[in-house]
Amino acid sequence: MAINGDDYLRRLRRFMTEQVLPVTSTVEREQGGADRWQPSARIEELKSAARAAGLWNLFLPDPRYGPGLSNRDYAMLAEEMGRVHWASEVFNCSAPDTGNMELLAKYGSDGQRARWLTPLLDGAIRSAYAMTEPEVACSDATNVALAIRRDADAWVLDGCKWWITGIGDPRCAVLLVFGRSGDDAQPRHRRHSVVIVPRDTPGIEVVRPLSTFGYDDAPHGHFEIRFRDVRVPLTNMVLGEGRGFEIAQGRLGPGRIHHCMRSIGAAERALELMCRRLQVRTAFGAALAHESVWQERVAEARCRIDMARMLTLHVADLIDRGGSKAAAKEVAMIKIVAPNVACQVIDWAIQAHGAAGVGDDFGLARMYAIQRSLRIADGPDEVHRRTVARQEFKSYLVEKRS
Repeated sequence: MAINGDDYLRRLRRFMTEQVLPVTSTVEREQGGADRWQPSARIEELKSAARAAGLWNLFLPDPRYGPGLSNRDYAMLAEEMGRVHWASEVFNCSAPDTGNMELLAKYGSDGQRARWLTPLLDGAIRSAYAMTEPEVACSDATNVALAIRRDADAWVLDGCKWWITGIGDPRCAVLLVFGRSGDDAQPRHRRHSVVIVPRDTPGIEVVRPLSTFGYDDAPHGHFEIRFRDVRVPLTNMVLGEGRGFEIAQGRLGPGRIHHCMRSIGAAERALELMCRRLQVRTAFGAALAHESVWQERVAEARCRIDMARMLTLHVADLIDRGGSKAAAKEVAMIKIVAPNVACQVIDWAIQAHGAAGVGDDFGLARMYAIQRSLRIADGPDEVHRRTVARQEFKSYLVEKRS
């Protein structure tokens, strides 16, 4: 029986309207209080309701692990979740768990899937992905320097990572760590590997929490961590030594679609808030909605959001038909476009709200902080523009004359 993506979208929208949006203030008070490093009780209640409603693990196209929605169908669900920054967790569809589950489903051994994928799919644990490092520019991932060396029957990890999302969550039980296992004798893209490291392994030191524009993103957080002689069994290597880049690229393609559609959802929410605000705020004897400058901004926001959505859905369709590698240029394009569109629309919404826009009453400041960070996370704009430009030059090669 064919999967009906439109039916899932209708059900998700109803769930968001009836159960998620009404409790946003409650959840955000929990996440800003003294116990913010503990899971939100209200989100846990919503997760149980979402699972009972069949709205669980929607992101995995493999029907063994979820409903089997295509990337194209799931993209519309991700947009809807993106209207509230924590909503994707309700449906067990939040990063970094989504990418880690995709990685384990696609590349993990039977034993690795049984040990880690199953509890992640159940929502019993959470995870982290450790790639970025403070001492090198990880936009060029060949710079990643954390050492993975073999010692008898173990892999030993030494090095530092930072901006590791999720490790502050008490439910975080496992890290997938990208590090250098080879030397200069190997090709540049065969020197790195991915290793599974249980969170309670001796030698993992939390150095400090990191904040994004002042937000600590509790209870998941972003942290700098250090690995000191961390030892794991040889069976914890994913796919094989030197396969890190292959794994990373397979993980990032669908994940960037999820990020971009959530960005579009955030932009839609900001446009909604802006339009409502402009119609009720009066200045110089008339509602701000009558001012031509605001009419121009609202119209431009609508055009940009719809263009970004169409481009992202096109890329999702390309991946469904040919895989991430075949859509590398287009994936880079949406990673440029979607967060930039969201940043601009949210910025206009902040301006429309005046002083209230930079506070916490409407959530726009936090929304902007999240979207601005996405212009760096999963590769900065400049690297993605480089990818797009290189592919364009290949399309129009000019024969060199001697």
